[in-house]
Amino acid sequence: MATIEQEIQAPVLHGALQLNGIDHVELYVGNAYQAAHFYRAVFGFRPVARAGLETGVRDRMSVVLEQGDVRLVLTSGIAPESEIARHAALHGDGVKDVAFTVDDVEAAFETAVRRGAHGLSEPRVHEDAHGRVLRATIAAPGDTVHSFVERRGYGGAFLPGFDPILGAPATVSTGITEVDHVAVSMEQGELDRWIDFYTDVLGFHQSHHEMVWTKHSAMNSKVVEDASGKVKFPIVEPAQNAEKSQVQEYLNFNRGAGAQHVAFLTPDIRRSVRAIRDNGVNFLKVPPTYYEVLEERVGHLGPEMMAELQELGILVDRDDDGRLMQIFSEPVGSRPTMFIELIERQGALGFGSGNIKALFEAVEREQERRGTI
Repeated sequence: MATIEQEIQAPVLHGALQLNGIDHVELYVGNAYQAAHFYRAVFGFRPVARAGLETGVRDRMSVVLEQGDVRLVLTSGIAPESEIARHAALHGDGVKDVAFTVDDVEAAFETAVRRGAHGLSEPRVHEDAHGRVLRATIAAPGDTVHSFVERRGYGGAFLPGFDPILGAPATVSTGITEVDHVAVSMEQGELDRWIDFYTDVLGFHQSHHEMVWTKHSAMNSKVVEDASGKVKFPIVEPAQNAEKSQVQEYLNFNRGAGAQHVAFLTPDIRRSVRAIRDNGVNFLKVPPTYYEVLEERVGHLGPEMMAELQELGILVDRDDDGRLMQIFSEPVGSRPTMFIELIERQGALGFGSGNIKALFEAVEREQERRGTI
């Protein structure tokens, strides 16, 4: 395995869109009601709002769940011919919209379109007794999108058309606090075009560049983030002649580019992993040899910590700013596409480049089990 990793000094940005972070992540799924139960019971998200026929929304059902500062929206189509149902049938359950909170939707949308974004929905006012929300949408990689959301002090449960969920079953938090990043996979040769989209259109900057080779896998990866560092997108493409790579497997089963995983931040990854594992999620298995040289690479951890990390399968990496711990779930749907990452940052700003080999080896073992490698 070979890795080339480069951290890039952030430039001074003059044309960045003013994003205030991720407002919500919307997933299109086959059955929003059942998916909501899964994310509540397994990952500890609390149902807070819903929309559907009973709230006057005729084409979809949506359930909003929250944990910490994370807001997930799970949406399914009501009619089989709906765009939502077609999306879920083509791609499987997965991310449709990574929406940004902004102070001025009209300015954000106009600027993005003027710089080359494909506008899908112009700024529109949504209003009810709780106030007004402005929203607009632009295209993103594959069939995903980015919405701009301006809340203007809106006091409702989520958006107009949503009712609060009262009397939901008790939910036990797993310690998730916020979205750390959303990783995107795309076809070979498309990486630089979308890096240019995020830098030239949205005013992000490129912070990392990495190329990785293993026996079966090869990928090229770059990371873009906004000026505040709140919004981060690692974007990967399979390298040439990497037909069996885990990135290509995702593209094959997703039928094109999309969000390969969502990474959730936690202040105590060991507690979070135990809780989520006990709720029924499997995490990728890490070879025991990984831990034999771990302290040589990241510094002293101590025998008790080492034993716990190995028992849970948690990976550790270090950069100039500190240490991070991370772990990756198996796919959370029926297809080997979207999965979940948990990450605890102890000062580190990177994405675990030192763990790429262990991750790829773990994924390749799963591919061998599925017969796709």
